Amino acid sequence: MRILLVEDDPVLGKLVETSLVEDGFCVDLATDGKTALFEAKVGSYDAVVLDVMLSDMDGFDLCSRLRAAEVWTPIIMATARTGVSDRVRGLDVGADDYLIKPFSLAELSARLRALIRRGQPERPAVLEAGRLRLDPASREIWRDGELLDVQLTPREFRLLELLMRNKGLVLSREQILDRLWGVDSDEVSNVVEQTVRYLRIKLDEPAWASNIETVRGFGYRIRA
Repeated sequence: MRILLVEDDPVLGKLVETSLVEDGFCVDLATDGKTALFEAKVGSYDAVVLDVMLSDMDGFDLCSRLRAAEVWTPIIMATARTGVSDRVRGLDVGADDYLIKPFSLAELSARLRALIRRGQPERPAVLEAGRLRLDPASREIWRDGELLDVQLTPREFRLLELLMRNKGLVLSREQILDRLWGVDSDEVSNVVEQTVRYLRIKLDEPAWASNIETVRGFGYRIRA
């Protein structure tokens, strides 16, 4: 299992690298954003551990650039920023998980193994589910072949993209929280329900059945 570790603190970087190697990972250490961007694009990695506060590039920007370049390697963002807004931002720009510093090295290894077990499913340029088409790059949405004039918030867009990438599958509230926000606090206790409601208002005409279905007792899915 090959990991790209992006950390500009030499002491912490070496500590994490040593721990991951002892746990059986093969680790490449990048100490700046420019090097990390190049290595992530050309290398074949199972996961990336990305520090947010780099000396030459913001980790959020680096993550966003990788996703824009269609590099879908799972990314764990690591940072001392503890605010929910920072975690939401990291996940909104494409990170798969978020770890607060200081963190347990054993927990980091466990999270990496969990991400790698999920694998890297192919992410098509344009997603289709039922009557909807979504272009993640341009953020354009079509219904029945007609381009919709709607403005989605980053939170709404991420949820719609998640449902469309898993079309036909029922995702529980807990799965959605874990995949998109990685938190389960009072501040986001009803964020899934609220976001689904706003998506329905923006995407569905009153006379039509909703594209997003509620499966009582289980969660939500979008029609395949």
